[in-house]
Amino acid sequence: MELCETAVAIAEVHPGLAAGDLVGPASALLRSFSRLSTDVAAALQQESAYNQRLALHAVEDRLDGLLRELTRSNEPYAARFRPIAANWRHIIGEKGARLAEEAELRQEIDSPYIIGVPLTEKQAIFIGRQDVSSRIEQLLLDRRQPPLLLYGQRRVGKTSLLNNLGRLLPSSIVPLFVDLQGPASRAQDEAGFLYNVARSMVQSAKRQRGVALPPLSREQLHDDPFTRFDEWLDEVEAALGGQTALLMLDEFEALERVLALQRFDEEIVLGMLRHLIQHRPKFKVLLSGSHTLAEFSRWSSYLINVQVVHIGYLHPDEARQLVEAPVQQFALRYEPAASQRVLDLTRGHPFLVQLLCAEIVALKNEQPPAQRRLATVEDVETAVPEALIHGSFFFADMRNQTDEVGGQVLRLLAQAGEKQTLSRSQFKEAMGGVELNQTLTQLQQRELIEPHGDGLRFQIELVRRWFVGQG
Repeated sequence: MELCETAVAIAEVHPGLAAGDLVGPASALLRSFSRLSTDVAAALQQESAYNQRLALHAVEDRLDGLLRELTRSNEPYAARFRPIAANWRHIIGEKGARLAEEAELRQEIDSPYIIGVPLTEKQAIFIGRQDVSSRIEQLLLDRRQPPLLLYGQRRVGKTSLLNNLGRLLPSSIVPLFVDLQGPASRAQDEAGFLYNVARSMVQSAKRQRGVALPPLSREQLHDDPFTRFDEWLDEVEAALGGQTALLMLDEFEALERVLALQRFDEEIVLGMLRHLIQHRPKFKVLLSGSHTLAEFSRWSSYLINVQVVHIGYLHPDEARQLVEAPVQQFALRYEPAASQRVLDLTRGHPFLVQLLCAEIVALKNEQPPAQRRLATVEDVETAVPEALIHGSFFFADMRNQTDEVGGQVLRLLAQAGEKQTLSRSQFKEAMGGVELNQTLTQLQQRELIEPHGDGLRFQIELVRRWFVGQG
């Protein structure tokens, strides 16, 4: 750690630390440095210099905080680690400054777009969703305490919204975010599950509202995990004072898969959730996923009167802002027809807007400076093939949401052309008389196709174009 002279060297530190296995007085500090090294590695892997600088700046801020702690600390190892932290901070600061200078010399357009990961509350590019947050706030005031289901397409921005609810909801509501795709659903038993749920709740309360919830250790859950967890919830309610907790369980389908494997006891886990909803008025529960509860009968039987909050595409004005002014002083301008073409191709799906716009920025940065700062319709169309390649994981995930018959239907419809429709009878005739009602209904539920006139068409043109390539 002390010998690091470059950001790359810092990024290579964490694999050799094995900090999670360390014990002793220096273990907490070593874990902090390991996490910082991991974050530097992630920053250097960002595709755009802008996002590299953004991520490195966040690391720099955390190193500032660590330095302050080490300066105040009387721990025996503080003096030993302080110069290492100072050196790392200097290296990361210099790396960020060099990236800024290089971008300025090349007259590059900074790309603020973030592809493939949810937006946190610290990222200025999060736009809109006031209508959805207002609906959630309205339902949270319902005295009947109904559980909520935030439902929408994959990558439509559910997790990004949950990460940002803290700044969209009143301060009297404390968001407690739990990612059920994370450690909670990977735990080996109920005690591990509850420990990871509690740990996520504590971290979220601190991050979103600066509220310190009491900790809950693995050891405390060892003998009677659900009783001890229920007692811990009493302590959480006391710590909340007059505030209300919003327990947000993101990607609830991940827990459904674990319950189906019988790793956890369904009746106990979901019964606990039902008990929390019915008997703890200080807690509100919000599930988030790309499926409805009706698709998982075990959930619907435990969670009565669920209120569905649909999250769909961005409003056209919000989508246009994401294209034309994603951050302040954005250097790229769009011809009106060009920004409209982005909206036509993406329908305001936030992931696809960012995917296509990131490719447009990359394309413009390859052009001579004289034509670099204005995007045309031709630029938008030129960027589409690269967007389809770089977004292949997203499109393939959409394809995997249906069976082979559904895939055939989508490829058939894709060949019809942009904005074109096929009637149910045309589908049936083209596919040899196969009964398609259930398949077509499922594809509409997955928000891949939609009724239009007397037929059905793709909801999003960019998705249609990908399926053309699969034909």
